[in-house]
Amino acid sequence: MKIEEIKELNEQFRSASAQEILKYFAERFGDKIGLASSLGAEDQVLTEMLVAINPEIEIFTLDTGRLFPETYDLIDRTSRKYKKNLKIYFPKKKKVQKMVNAKGINLFFESVENRKECCNNRKIEPLKRAFNGLDVWICGLRAGQSVTRTDINVVEWDGNNNLIKINPLASWTEEQVWDYIKEKGIPYNTLHDKGFPSIGCQPCTRAIEEGEDVRAGRWWWESPDTKECGLHKR
Repeated sequence: MKIEEIKELNEQFRSASAQEILKYFAERFGDKIGLASSLGAEDQVLTEMLVAINPEIEIFTLDTGRLFPETYDLIDRTSRKYKKNLKIYFPKKKKVQKMVNAKGINLFFESVENRKECCNNRKIEPLKRAFNGLDVWICGLRAGQSVTRTDINVVEWDGNNNLIKINPLASWTEEQVWDYIKEKGIPYNTLHDKGFPSIGCQPCTRAIEEGEDVRAGRWWWESPDTKECGLHKR
């Protein structure tokens, strides 16, 4: 897809609903589109929408090996509610084993470089395998989530993976997300009720204090401008 077409699509979808965006791309790309779900609130909203539009479209997630028990429970509850098994990708055992044996089980606390190596082995590499055969990936990013995401568009070109990336909830507020979850009875991670607005691996995620940024609990020992794992490198 050329840059000109991406600009045209962003203009086309400027006032479109998330469902209209998903329906357009689902019909256009068929089995070449998939939802990469982090199982966060936004991705649970997209799961509900996508199943209603086309239950055959692939929804996949990454099991890094360090997820919270509540996240595994959510995978099960989501699969049961929508009668659809989420496809799960795992890290390569030998790579993780080599990394941990060389640098320690909690290597990510030592440096940003170590943390990014851990993210690469547990998340980036499995995600690249998940993208095999896809032309489009659906993502739950919102502009209001963090300082690293304020300028996202509905339609973007992911040059790192040579895919079209769509963010149907780019303009949604956190309040809109939770109103939709309550309205539709969508299952969500119970850690959200315990002060976790954003949930990843443990111990790289913590609850936040009142007044903190919603991403403050992710890689909480780092500065805000490094708080991306590389999945959304632009």
